Amino acid sequence: MSSNEVHENVREYYREAARRVDHTERNAGRWGASQYDDSILVEEVGSAAKLSMGCGNPYAMADLEAGETVLDLGSGGGLDVILSAKRVGPTGKAYGVDFLPEMLELARANASEAGVDNVEFLQGMIEDLPLPDGSVDVVISNCVINLAPDKTPVFAEIARVLRPGGRVAVSDVVAENGVEPTTDDLEWSECGAGALQRDDYMAMLQTAGLTEVSIDYTHETGPGRHGAIVRAIRS
Repeated sequence: MSSNEVHENVREYYREAARRVDHTERNAGRWGASQYDDSILVEEVGSAAKLSMGCGNPYAMADLEAGETVLDLGSGGGLDVILSAKRVGPTGKAYGVDFLPEMLELARANASEAGVDNVEFLQGMIEDLPLPDGSVDVVISNCVINLAPDKTPVFAEIARVLRPGGRVAVSDVVAENGVEPTTDDLEWSECGAGALQRDDYMAMLQTAGLTEVSIDYTHETGPGRHGAIVRAIRS
């Protein structure tokens, strides 16, 4: 698939997911929902929990502090943005970037329902973030980077928007060394088809100017692929 075809494949998959949101039951069958405490999902985020489609819980590992600015790449229904906004408090800010208007509409409604106003949802690509240089303290993401056809500009953009000393706390699907991305066009929109091999992932983060890179597997998501916690620091 070309980059444009990959983007369109992913766009259609998640556009349909946005259309199918059931406003009476959350999507508990996906990996993402199982990584969050049920009481937090029900009490803290309301309807945003119904579209949990990630592979982990970046909010839990980001160690956010009051007053920080956090950016969620591929923010979807806004779950991690809402949780982050509550953690950083009124003196902080949480941004979400997503390329689907349908997801942005849902996220804004979910944030309003959750009663948070220190949030902003922006339309854009994770390969070309609509934020200025050195504008955020923390970048989080939940099973989105593996969906990008070319990860190099994604990592470059992460490094660009982070302030010196800023940190990365990402949940993603990472392949074992030697496991190649699938060539099945229909599977790319499913988390993991385009996953980078572990050593390649680490090397690309370092090339982008990020240091103290670590990748820790958390659970298997398919043959040779794992949900993983990815951490790094902007030098």
